[in-house]
Amino acid sequence: MIIIAHRGNLDGPNSNENSPTQIDTAIQQNFDCEIDLWEIDQYLYLGHDFGMYKVTLDWILARKDKLWIHCKNYSCLKLFMSLESLGLNFFWHQNDDYTLTSKKKIWVYPGQILLDGSIAVLPENFTENENSNLLSRCFAICTDFALEYRRKYSSGAC
Repeated sequence: MIIIAHRGNLDGPNSNENSPTQIDTAIQQNFDCEIDLWEIDQYLYLGHDFGMYKVTLDWILARKDKLWIHCKNYSCLKLFMSLESLGLNFFWHQNDDYTLTSKKKIWVYPGQILLDGSIAVLPENFTENENSNLLSRCFAICTDFALEYRRKYSSGAC
């Protein structure tokens, strides 16, 4: 099972989430990362509510095999659709229950019923329910607590 560090978080949300340093730290520890990306005036910025950290397309491409790119505005989505031949993994959603990524993986909005082979987003934010039994059947978990989920699922239970 793939563990995706949500905004590069390894041990809970923090003030460095979505920063290039945070993303690189998570990747160096062999995690995939979900990043929030904006395109503003032909520049790319990491940040959840607005663009905070300027990055380049080369920075993205150097990490593309580890990134799950959440396009935060239409111009970012349009840009990445035009670059689809580069094999980037991107998606856009707001409150959709399910979103299909460019690599044809099902991104499940937090709290929705998990599907076999899908990506469970922020399972730590929900009480124990029928989804708990389905986590091990997911393709990936996207979490703010990547280290904890790695320990939990490294026993081969997945």
